[in-house]
Amino acid sequence: MFDKTGWYTKGILYKTCMLPHYPLERPKTLRKKIIFFSFSLGLPLLTGLYVSAPFSVEQKQASPTLPETVEVPKLSDWVDEHPTFDVDESNIPQSESDEALTILPPPPPAKVERMKKQGCVADGFLSGYGGDVNSSIALINRSQCYYLHRALETWLKPPDFKLARKIQKQVTKPNTVYGMFIAEAIDTKANYFYPAEERDFNFSDMCRAGSKNDWGEHTCKPSLAREEYRKYVQYIAEQAMDMGIQSFLFGQVFYQDTGEMTQTIMPKVIQDMREYADFRGMDIVIGAQTNDITDEKYLRLFDYIEGGVGLQTDGNVEDGPCFSRWWKKPGDWCWALLWHPDFVSKANNVFVHFDWSGKLGDDMSVFTRMERDTRAQTLRYLHRSFTQRNVGFLLPVLATLHKDNGGCHGAKKRFYSASQKYSCQDEEVINEILSRKE
Repeated sequence: MFDKTGWYTKGILYKTCMLPHYPLERPKTLRKKIIFFSFSLGLPLLTGLYVSAPFSVEQKQASPTLPETVEVPKLSDWVDEHPTFDVDESNIPQSESDEALTILPPPPPAKVERMKKQGCVADGFLSGYGGDVNSSIALINRSQCYYLHRALETWLKPPDFKLARKIQKQVTKPNTVYGMFIAEAIDTKANYFYPAEERDFNFSDMCRAGSKNDWGEHTCKPSLAREEYRKYVQYIAEQAMDMGIQSFLFGQVFYQDTGEMTQTIMPKVIQDMREYADFRGMDIVIGAQTNDITDEKYLRLFDYIEGGVGLQTDGNVEDGPCFSRWWKKPGDWCWALLWHPDFVSKANNVFVHFDWSGKLGDDMSVFTRMERDTRAQTLRYLHRSFTQRNVGFLLPVLATLHKDNGGCHGAKKRFYSASQKYSCQDEEVINEILSRKE
């Protein structure tokens, strides 16, 4: 999908020793967590995943170049750096120490079929995106959204779980499913404590070869071939599960995995995440932005794959496998339209939505420049069309925009909100769609 920097986050190429298991790598963390549970610590080894492929710690990795370059915006362009709340924060669970937060009870299992029909893009909701956190909380509480896609962000910034819990505490809708985005972009200068080894993570050690400054100064693309990145992913996934987050999306997986399908590291990463979920007594779903990968064995590693729709100004979408903005003939870069049989037939589930980037003309750019009635018609048509094909269409509630988009927006010019408080005012039609009993 598109990310915050203006780059399209699904990609061009599809194209180990994994984390040590709990006794070796997380003894202190697990001893603390065992206190909160009475069930057995048995961690069943998962089978059926493709874990027999050869693993190598440092693989040669290409860093492909996207067809267009764009300006990389500052995080403050869409993030509320110091959000305040209109509610009493005294009853919000606080950390027991600098290392651990209270572990919340496991949520009910996420229902993927319901996620497809009642899913919403809520980008950065738990990360303070949008410039008006209280408005976003009120919007979510009024909504009929069952699933909040990308609610917790990690784009160029490690997740702030204390802030995420403060926001989550204000959500009054029961049984809401939260999603976390595991981004293909990190800040090499970030400071983030790793309790299991009583040190800060070294983000520079997480970088994919040849990706220095790809998203701006002091940034890179992280690679799961790097042990430090594997530790980071496992740690933030565990912290997310401890607060009840159930859906995990890997951004541009061909950057984060190895450059060769035959040496994929992803099966072991998924296995470790599921083992911790089993330990917590909860179910999780794991997805990836896979773009034009067609290897069925690889695609079925994930519970879902996710991508954009390729929205036209009249509200229609294309029906070919690749978006014609970049693909004109064989050999051109393919921005995959994942509901096409080339992809959907090889995946367990497919979610699509209006993608965003720093480029004018992306899906969210086109959508927010439509007249309000046209937006409503477009949402109704696409939701019905995709769900009838068993493809989930995630309705836009919170998302980023191009700085010079010129259409409707939320509290910040670079951020979309469906709230009636701001100029788009799409929340009524979105709730109408989500309430349908089809």
